[in-house]
Amino acid sequence: MRRSLYCVGAAALLPLVLAGCTEKASPDTDAITVTATDTSCDVSTAEGVTGHSTFAITNNGTKVTEFYVFATGDRALGEVENIGPGLTRQLIVSIPEAGEYELSCRPGMVGDGVRQPFTVTGDSQAATDADGKLTEAADATAATSEARPRRW
Repeated sequence: MRRSLYCVGAAALLPLVLAGCTEKASPDTDAITVTATDTSCDVSTAEGVTGHSTFAITNNGTKVTEFYVFATGDRALGEVENIGPGLTRQLIVSIPEAGEYELSCRPGMVGDGVRQPFTVTGDSQAATDADGKLTEAADATAATSEARPRRW
């Protein structure tokens, strides 16, 4: 009886142990890299194409920062907040139309931030999720929201 209990317990724990041995997801190699500090917002390119764009934002500053993609009139197409010092976060945003946009790092999460122009070229894109990146981003956001402690 005791031996079978040990076998059942070991069988139940085995998937958990093996899950720790799996490879972590690799970062998107097509991502536009953004390096934020307390005074700068360095973007690897000033141009992109219509469709889904992935930004990998690394905070090398001492303050928590956030990153935005703005369309005309400061309309936010996408944002990622609470990027702590030394952390890298990913933002996947759909940019459906060619035109002039702005990228903004906000050290300390206040003010207009440090802005960079971003020119998008290409044909107009309907808002679809054929490659699954928007669903992936939404799932990641939902998981992050569920993990946050409630403050009420």
